[in-house]
Amino acid sequence: MIEILGYMASLMTIISFLMKDVKKLRIINLIACIMFVIYGLMINSYPLALVNFIVAIINVIYLFKKK
Repeated sequence: MIEILGYMASLMTIISFLMKDVKKLRIINLIACIMFVIYGLMINSYPLALVNFIVAIINVIYLFKKK
């Protein structure tokens, strides 16, 4: 069950990079990052969770700058 979350997060990351609209890319990537943070914490992979947490913050910052 936990692995499914990891696969879903990976799929969301791939989908985000297929977006032409940067705002959509950041939103979908943000969702993927949140999923990866949860997944990383569930499997006790703190580097994975930390990196995705930081990328999520970067996505949020750039989304607010767009407005």
